[in-house]
Amino acid sequence: MPGIASARSRAAVLLAAGAALVAGGLAGLAPGAATASSHREAPLISGQPQYDNTDVYAFVSPDRPDTTTLIGNWLPFEEPAGGPNFYKFATDAHYDINVDTDGNAQADLTFRWTFQDHVRDGSTFLYNTGPVRSLTDPNLNVLQTYDLTLLKKSNGTVVSRTALARGVPVAPSDVGRASMPDYAALRRQALHPLTGGAGGWSEGGQVFAGQAADPFFLDLRVFDLLYGGNLSEVGNNTLRGYNVNSVALQVPTKMLTGGGQPIVGVWSSTERGNASGWYTQVSRLGNPLVNEVVIGTKDKDRFNASVPWEDAQFLPYVTDPGLPKVIQKVYKTPAPAAPRKDLVQVFLTGVRGLNQPPNVRPAEELRLNTSIPPARTPNRMGVLAGDKAGFPNGRRLGDDVVDASLQVTEGKLLGAKTDLGDGVDAPDRAIGSSFPYLALPYSGSATRGAPAKDAAARGSGKRTTQLNAGNAANSEPSDDGSSRLLPIAAIGAGALFLGGSGAVWWLRRRA
Repeated sequence: MPGIASARSRAAVLLAAGAALVAGGLAGLAPGAATASSHREAPLISGQPQYDNTDVYAFVSPDRPDTTTLIGNWLPFEEPAGGPNFYKFATDAHYDINVDTDGNAQADLTFRWTFQDHVRDGSTFLYNTGPVRSLTDPNLNVLQTYDLTLLKKSNGTVVSRTALARGVPVAPSDVGRASMPDYAALRRQALHPLTGGAGGWSEGGQVFAGQAADPFFLDLRVFDLLYGGNLSEVGNNTLRGYNVNSVALQVPTKMLTGGGQPIVGVWSSTERGNASGWYTQVSRLGNPLVNEVVIGTKDKDRFNASVPWEDAQFLPYVTDPGLPKVIQKVYKTPAPAAPRKDLVQVFLTGVRGLNQPPNVRPAEELRLNTSIPPARTPNRMGVLAGDKAGFPNGRRLGDDVVDASLQVTEGKLLGAKTDLGDGVDAPDRAIGSSFPYLALPYSGSATRGAPAKDAAARGSGKRTTQLNAGNAANSEPSDDGSSRLLPIAAIGAGALFLGGSGAVWWLRRRA
């Protein structure tokens, strides 16, 4: 088929360029890096889903532009009907969102969530013993609460601890319509203001922890030797129908910047405790897909356990990445010469004049310039489409990291004209218009093969890629209580991954 062959050739070229982009984007990777969008990205963490970071987001709140919202997701591929032991945060872990306020590749602020289990009746196997209408309903048999603590640091050492919230209930897993007839009400009850005694942090600050529909969207079948080896497996949102466990925090921006320069770097991490009370980092994540696609299998666990300051040890993976070699083997497209250095600003230091802090130390952090106001009409392609409030300036929930990454890897930053896309242009479920912005989780009543009623409400999640069309206007709220689409974009390090591996499928779709 001539069209498919042509598309395959173009796609492979893009992939190779994208893989080179990975090399270039991370090529000055001296000490300092967070990680990437990661669903089961490393051998050890794939068997420990409670501790597995999947994505992190950072953006100026669209409805409250004097605040910044930080979101971290854990526990990938939650099957909605996965009872009787539904999904909860680990009680022996520190769930952290870290903020670098001065560009030195070390955390100056760490927001730490710790969780506690509560079981009302241990003699029953049920998660809930009747319909649950509130977070204090005695029918909710298994529940969690959490504490949120702010750790202020200097050169990696904790200098103070401040309690921002204590004993706050977690929004439970959505067991199904019979068990939780109004889950949206439970979500609203799980929104909690920060502690009044927390000083400036409590000035309109709020926090959330609970289940949500996974907002990340892409086709993970790239791992079947790049979409079946002949581009036959493309265009489906692999994450459709799955949930994650999320924490979200909205704080006055002035508290993050401290009155200084407005650019911050963000990443999340997980520490797991042992019987002796010591905690060891087992997962971390900043930009999407770095550990999942760039780091070699033998070093993935070490990468998850290391800190940004130590990432120089992984430099060979980014200066001479393996992805282009895989593309070359499967599609016979020569891998670009290493090393690539043209994308260092985008992925390591921030872009000069956009989100690069002064005296920056190269590090793979999700960098956000908090002085750039939210876009009135967000574009899923972020900065590539002229929307400076989108990736790589932070990451919003609705930005298309796949398409943007692909186009960057094809050479858009070097002047190449491309509108490549995978046809999966938005999260499968609507993004909310107010904090915590995350879509409500898929219900246990809406499993694959369930009645079409719930499936129709959540939509297909597939749309044709149209770069010039911008974002769809927000529609009326769906049955889950969230607005149809508030593209809070995410076009970051996904560019690294999709730039290389994703190009193939997108081109196939266009052919």
